[in-house]
Amino acid sequence: MAHSPDGSFYTLSGPADAPVVVLIHGLGLNHACWQWLAPVLEPQFRVLRYDLIGHGHSANPIGKATLKMLADQLARLMDHIGVERAAVIGFSLGGMIARRFAQDYATRTQALVVLHSPHRRSETAQAAILARVEQARAEGPGATVEAALDRWFTPAFRTANPDMMQLVRGWVLANDPAIYPALYLVFAEGIADVVAPTPALHCPTLVITGDEDFGNGPEMARAITAEIPGATALILPGLRHMALAEDPAAINTPVLSFLQGALR
Repeated sequence: MAHSPDGSFYTLSGPADAPVVVLIHGLGLNHACWQWLAPVLEPQFRVLRYDLIGHGHSANPIGKATLKMLADQLARLMDHIGVERAAVIGFSLGGMIARRFAQDYATRTQALVVLHSPHRRSETAQAAILARVEQARAEGPGATVEAALDRWFTPAFRTANPDMMQLVRGWVLANDPAIYPALYLVFAEGIADVVAPTPALHCPTLVITGDEDFGNGPEMARAITAEIPGATALILPGLRHMALAEDPAAINTPVLSFLQGALR
């Protein structure tokens, strides 16, 4: 575990000479949300996990937070550790950052995995997420966390796994209430940066979501896939936003298979 010169907290694991895989977490979370995937990747890949600007142990944003700022953070971190190219896996907001990184740093992106990440929202959905941003600004991260857990996990899993709910709830509640709304706004408004990229992305890409991920559902996954030549969409039945924690094998197995093919 270490910090880069700009204050980005990161961990590196796996063989030093293996292809590099970067894991980018979602809004309000931190690098620990990859605890179910990283051990599956580490025997074959060099795995970089880090906390986004304004999250976990990383520094807060300087100036207005933007999707480009978050993509540039990864480029600087790769420079710091001496990595020229990597496969980039992003969850939710992290999937937006991964796509922006692939646009801005195409030659540094070997492959993409986009997990449970949005495409263009309907007017109703956009109004709803902007309302949540305002609620978080007025009342702090705790104001939105219980509704988020409902969206992120299936009801049966929530009931059966109170310790998991407390773990994820704790991650969200740890966010600075003065910083969190600005980053939430990037998730709400930054989607315009990565819809219909010009030029189109040209790297091996896998897009995954759950058929019960109501905010980042199958239609969004297919729309993302349609914009990236050769990309593949995978829809997971009976899972919501945090499938990576609820049913790790549903994510781990296809992601590992994809990376083994894309990075061979």
